[in-house]
Amino acid sequence: MTDTTTAGTDRTAGTASQDILVHTESGITTITFNRLDKKNSITRAMYAALADAFDAAAQDAKVRVVVLQGDVAIFSAGNDIGDFLQQTPSTQDSPVFRFLRGIATFPKPVVAAVCGPAVGIGTTMLFHCDLVYAGDNAAFSMPFVNLGLCPEAGSSLLVPRMFGYHRAAEALLLGEPFMAEAALEVGLVNRVVPPTECNMVAQTQARKLAAKPLSSLIETKRLMKHAQQPEVLERIAQEGESFGRMLVQPAAKEAFSAFMEKRRPDFSAS
Repeated sequence: MTDTTTAGTDRTAGTASQDILVHTESGITTITFNRLDKKNSITRAMYAALADAFDAAAQDAKVRVVVLQGDVAIFSAGNDIGDFLQQTPSTQDSPVFRFLRGIATFPKPVVAAVCGPAVGIGTTMLFHCDLVYAGDNAAFSMPFVNLGLCPEAGSSLLVPRMFGYHRAAEALLLGEPFMAEAALEVGLVNRVVPPTECNMVAQTQARKLAAKPLSSLIETKRLMKHAQQPEVLERIAQEGESFGRMLVQPAAKEAFSAFMEKRRPDFSAS
Protein backbone atom coordinates (compact mmCIF):
# COMPACT_ATOMS: atom_id res chain seq x y z
CA MET A 1 0.00 0.00 0.00
CA THR A 2 1.28 3.49 -0.82
CA ASP A 3 2.06 5.68 2.17
CA THR A 4 0.19 8.88 1.27
CA THR A 5 2.06 10.90 3.90
CA THR A 6 5.14 10.81 1.70
CA ALA A 7 3.90 10.05 -1.81
CA GLY A 8 0.99 11.49 -3.70
CA THR A 9 -1.94 9.52 -5.03
CA ASP A 10 -4.48 10.71 -7.59
CA ARG A 11 -7.93 9.43 -8.43
CA THR A 12 -11.14 10.69 -10.01
CA ALA A 13 -13.43 9.80 -7.09
CA GLY A 14 -15.86 7.84 -9.24
CA THR A 15 -16.27 10.28 -12.14
CA ALA A 16 -14.98 8.91 -15.42
CA SER A 17 -14.95 12.40 -16.91
CA GLN A 18 -12.61 13.65 -14.17
CA ASP A 19 -14.98 16.41 -13.08
CA ILE A 20 -13.79 15.89 -9.50
CA LEU A 21 -10.06 15.35 -8.97
CA VAL A 22 -8.74 13.94 -5.70
CA HIS A 23 -5.05 14.07 -4.82
CA THR A 24 -3.60 12.94 -1.50
CA GLU A 25 -0.07 13.82 -0.43
CA SER A 26 1.70 14.50 2.86
CA GLY A 27 -1.49 14.06 4.88
CA ILE A 28 -3.54 16.47 2.74
CA THR A 29 -6.38 15.42 0.45
CA THR A 30 -7.04 18.08 -2.18
CA ILE A 31 -10.42 17.94 -3.93
CA THR A 32 -10.58 20.00 -7.12
CA PHE A 33 -13.64 21.01 -9.14
CA ASN A 34 -12.50 20.31 -12.70
CA ARG A 35 -15.43 21.03 -14.99
CA LEU A 36 -14.40 24.39 -16.36
CA ASP A 37 -16.37 24.11 -19.60
CA LYS A 38 -19.53 24.08 -17.45
CA LYS A 39 -18.27 26.62 -14.88
CA ASN A 40 -17.68 23.82 -12.37
CA SER A 41 -21.44 23.31 -12.05
CA ILE A 42 -22.11 20.22 -9.97
CA THR A 43 -23.91 17.13 -11.25
CA ARG A 44 -25.40 14.21 -9.32
CA ALA A 45 -22.30 12.14 -10.18
CA MET A 46 -20.05 14.91 -8.85
CA TYR A 47 -21.99 15.05 -5.57
CA ALA A 48 -21.51 11.30 -5.23
CA ALA A 49 -17.80 11.73 -5.90
CA LEU A 50 -17.55 14.50 -3.31
CA ALA A 51 -19.38 12.41 -0.74
CA ASP A 52 -17.10 9.43 -1.42
CA ALA A 53 -13.98 11.61 -1.19
CA PHE A 54 -14.97 13.03 2.19
CA ASP A 55 -15.89 9.58 3.48
CA ALA A 56 -12.55 8.16 2.35
CA ALA A 57 -10.64 11.06 3.91
CA ALA A 58 -12.51 10.63 7.19
CA GLN A 59 -11.68 6.93 7.31
CA ASP A 60 -8.01 7.27 6.26
CA ALA A 61 -5.87 7.79 9.36
CA LYS A 62 -3.09 9.22 7.19
CA VAL A 63 -5.28 12.09 6.00
CA ARG A 64 -5.21 15.05 8.37
CA VAL A 65 -6.69 17.89 6.28
CA VAL A 66 -8.96 18.30 3.25
CA VAL A 67 -8.60 21.21 0.82
CA LEU A 68 -11.43 22.20 -1.53
CA GLN A 69 -10.48 24.27 -4.57
CA GLY A 70 -11.65 25.30 -8.02
CA ASP A 71 -10.03 27.28 -10.81
CA VAL A 72 -8.43 30.71 -10.58
CA ALA A 73 -11.43 32.09 -12.53
CA ILE A 74 -14.31 30.18 -10.93
CA PHE A 75 -15.03 28.08 -7.86
CA SER A 76 -18.46 26.68 -8.75
CA ALA A 77 -21.61 27.90 -10.50
CA GLY A 78 -23.68 25.68 -8.19
CA ASN A 79 -26.00 22.95 -9.39
CA ASP A 80 -25.94 21.90 -13.03
CA ILE A 81 -29.53 22.93 -13.81
CA GLY A 82 -30.07 20.48 -16.68
CA ASP A 83 -28.75 17.53 -14.69
CA PHE A 84 -30.61 18.71 -11.61
CA LEU A 85 -33.97 18.84 -13.40
CA GLN A 86 -33.46 15.36 -14.85
CA GLN A 87 -32.42 13.85 -11.50
CA THR A 88 -33.91 15.92 -8.70
CA PRO A 89 -32.88 14.72 -5.23
CA SER A 90 -35.81 12.67 -3.95
CA THR A 91 -34.57 11.28 -0.63
CA GLN A 92 -32.08 12.08 2.11
CA ASP A 93 -29.89 9.33 0.61
CA SER A 94 -29.47 11.33 -2.61
CA PRO A 95 -25.82 12.20 -3.40
CA VAL A 96 -26.25 15.90 -2.60
CA PHE A 97 -27.48 15.11 0.93
CA ARG A 98 -24.73 12.52 1.41
CA PHE A 99 -22.22 15.23 0.54
CA LEU A 100 -23.83 17.83 2.80
CA ARG A 101 -23.93 15.47 5.78
CA GLY A 102 -20.36 14.39 5.00
CA ILE A 103 -18.91 17.90 5.00
CA ALA A 104 -21.07 19.04 7.94
CA THR A 105 -19.85 16.18 10.14
CA PHE A 106 -16.31 15.83 8.79
CA PRO A 107 -14.10 15.51 11.89
CA LYS A 108 -10.85 16.88 10.46
CA PRO A 109 -10.02 20.41 9.28
CA VAL A 110 -11.40 21.53 5.90
CA VAL A 111 -9.73 24.41 4.06
CA ALA A 112 -11.26 26.08 0.99
CA ALA A 113 -9.67 28.21 -1.73
CA VAL A 114 -12.30 30.24 -3.58
CA CYS A 115 -11.71 32.32 -6.70
CA GLY A 116 -14.31 33.78 -9.02
CA PRO A 117 -18.05 33.02 -8.69
CA ALA A 118 -19.26 30.73 -5.91
CA VAL A 119 -22.98 30.31 -6.54
CA GLY A 120 -25.61 28.55 -4.45
CA ILE A 121 -24.04 25.47 -2.91
CA GLY A 122 -20.70 26.88 -4.07
CA THR A 123 -21.19 29.37 -1.24
CA THR A 124 -23.21 27.36 1.28
CA MET A 125 -20.68 24.52 1.48
CA LEU A 126 -18.17 27.07 2.77
CA PHE A 127 -20.11 27.46 6.03
CA HIS A 128 -18.97 23.93 6.87
CA CYS A 129 -15.29 24.64 6.17
CA ASP A 130 -12.89 25.64 8.93
CA LEU A 131 -10.66 28.02 6.97
CA VAL A 132 -11.64 29.85 3.76
CA TYR A 133 -9.26 31.87 1.59
CA ALA A 134 -10.65 33.97 -1.24
CA GLY A 135 -9.18 35.49 -4.35
CA ASP A 136 -9.98 39.17 -4.71
CA ASN A 137 -12.10 38.18 -7.72
CA ALA A 138 -14.39 35.96 -5.61
CA ALA A 139 -18.14 36.63 -5.82
CA PHE A 140 -20.48 34.79 -3.46
CA SER A 141 -24.22 34.39 -4.01
CA MET A 142 -27.13 32.37 -2.67
CA PRO A 143 -29.90 33.00 -5.25
CA PHE A 144 -32.35 30.35 -4.01
CA VAL A 145 -35.34 32.70 -3.75
CA ASN A 146 -34.69 33.86 -7.31
CA LEU A 147 -35.22 30.24 -8.40
CA GLY A 148 -38.45 29.86 -6.45
CA LEU A 149 -36.66 27.76 -3.84
CA CYS A 150 -35.34 28.04 -0.28
CA PRO A 151 -31.84 27.89 1.22
CA GLU A 152 -30.01 24.58 1.66
CA ALA A 153 -26.93 23.12 3.39
CA GLY A 154 -28.10 24.52 6.73
CA SER A 155 -27.59 28.06 5.45
CA SER A 156 -30.93 29.33 6.80
CA LEU A 157 -29.43 28.65 10.25
CA LEU A 158 -25.74 29.39 9.70
CA VAL A 159 -25.96 32.56 7.60
CA PRO A 160 -27.93 34.59 10.20
CA ARG A 161 -25.58 33.37 12.94
CA MET A 162 -22.49 34.45 11.03
CA PHE A 163 -23.73 37.58 9.24
CA GLY A 164 -26.35 38.87 11.67
CA TYR A 165 -30.02 38.81 10.69
CA HIS A 166 -30.24 41.88 8.46
CA ARG A 167 -27.18 41.06 6.37
CA ALA A 168 -28.37 37.46 6.13
CA ALA A 169 -31.78 38.67 4.93
CA GLU A 170 -30.09 40.77 2.27
CA ALA A 171 -27.99 37.81 1.10
CA LEU A 172 -30.78 35.21 1.17
CA LEU A 173 -33.90 37.22 0.26
CA LEU A 174 -32.36 39.32 -2.50
CA GLY A 175 -29.86 36.65 -3.59
CA GLU A 176 -27.46 39.24 -4.97
CA PRO A 177 -23.70 38.60 -5.17
CA PHE A 178 -21.35 39.98 -2.54
CA MET A 179 -17.66 40.29 -3.11
CA ALA A 180 -14.59 38.98 -1.28
CA GLU A 181 -14.09 42.04 0.94
CA ALA A 182 -17.71 41.86 2.13
CA ALA A 183 -17.25 38.13 2.83
CA LEU A 184 -14.15 38.97 4.86
CA GLU A 185 -16.06 41.60 6.84
CA VAL A 186 -18.83 39.19 7.88
CA GLY A 187 -16.40 36.37 8.70
CA LEU A 188 -17.09 33.97 5.83
CA VAL A 189 -13.46 34.13 4.66
CA ASN A 190 -10.22 34.38 6.62
CA ARG A 191 -8.14 36.31 4.10
CA VAL A 192 -8.38 37.86 0.64
CA VAL A 193 -5.42 37.32 -1.67
CA PRO A 194 -4.61 37.64 -5.39
CA PRO A 195 -6.38 34.82 -7.30
CA THR A 196 -3.11 33.34 -8.55
CA GLU A 197 -1.97 32.90 -4.93
CA CYS A 198 -5.19 31.58 -3.42
CA ASN A 199 -4.67 27.82 -3.86
CA MET A 200 -1.07 28.17 -2.68
CA VAL A 201 -2.15 30.02 0.47
CA ALA A 202 -4.73 27.32 1.22
CA GLN A 203 -2.11 24.59 0.74
CA THR A 204 0.34 26.45 3.01
CA GLN A 205 -2.25 26.65 5.78
CA ALA A 206 -3.19 23.00 5.22
CA ARG A 207 0.45 21.97 5.64
CA LYS A 208 0.59 23.87 8.94
CA LEU A 209 -2.47 21.99 10.13
CA ALA A 210 -1.15 18.64 8.89
CA ALA A 211 1.98 19.11 11.02
CA LYS A 212 -0.08 19.34 14.21
CA PRO A 213 -1.33 16.40 16.31
CA LEU A 214 -4.42 15.00 14.62
CA SER A 215 -6.09 14.06 17.90
CA SER A 216 -5.88 17.68 19.05
CA LEU A 217 -7.25 19.01 15.77
CA ILE A 218 -10.19 16.61 15.86
CA GLU A 219 -11.04 17.26 19.51
CA THR A 220 -10.78 21.03 19.16
CA LYS A 221 -13.05 21.03 16.11
CA ARG A 222 -15.49 18.70 17.87
CA LEU A 223 -15.69 21.00 20.89
CA MET A 224 -16.25 24.08 18.70
CA LYS A 225 -19.02 22.42 16.69
CA HIS A 226 -20.52 20.08 19.28
CA ALA A 227 -23.40 22.30 20.39
CA GLN A 228 -24.61 23.26 16.92
CA GLN A 229 -24.01 20.07 14.93
CA PRO A 230 -27.30 18.28 15.73
CA GLU A 231 -29.17 21.50 14.96
CA VAL A 232 -27.31 21.90 11.67
CA LEU A 233 -28.11 18.35 10.57
CA GLU A 234 -31.76 18.81 11.51
CA ARG A 235 -31.89 22.08 9.55
CA ILE A 236 -30.31 20.44 6.49
CA ALA A 237 -33.06 17.81 6.58
CA GLN A 238 -35.81 20.43 7.07
CA GLU A 239 -34.48 22.54 4.22
CA GLY A 240 -34.31 19.44 2.04
CA GLU A 241 -37.99 18.71 2.64
CA SER A 242 -38.98 22.30 1.84
CA PHE A 243 -36.66 22.39 -1.17
CA GLY A 244 -38.19 19.22 -2.61
CA ARG A 245 -41.73 20.51 -2.09
CA MET A 246 -40.96 23.88 -3.67
CA LEU A 247 -39.31 22.28 -6.70
CA VAL A 248 -42.68 21.19 -8.05
CA GLN A 249 -44.50 24.45 -7.33
CA PRO A 250 -45.23 27.11 -9.99
CA ALA A 251 -42.50 29.57 -8.96
CA ALA A 252 -39.67 27.07 -9.36
CA LYS A 253 -41.11 25.71 -12.60
CA GLU A 254 -41.25 29.25 -14.01
CA ALA A 255 -37.73 30.07 -12.78
CA PHE A 256 -36.17 26.97 -14.31
CA SER A 257 -38.13 27.33 -17.57
CA ALA A 258 -36.93 30.92 -17.84
CA PHE A 259 -33.36 29.85 -17.15
CA MET A 260 -33.42 27.18 -19.85
CA GLU A 261 -35.13 29.55 -22.30
CA LYS A 262 -32.74 32.41 -21.43
CA ARG A 263 -35.48 34.88 -20.50
CA ARG A 264 -36.52 36.86 -17.44
CA PRO A 265 -38.89 34.88 -15.18
CA ASP A 266 -42.42 36.16 -14.54
CA PHE A 267 -43.50 35.45 -10.95
CA SER A 268 -46.70 37.51 -11.10
CA ALA A 269 -48.82 34.36 -10.82
CA SER A 270 -46.73 32.77 -8.06
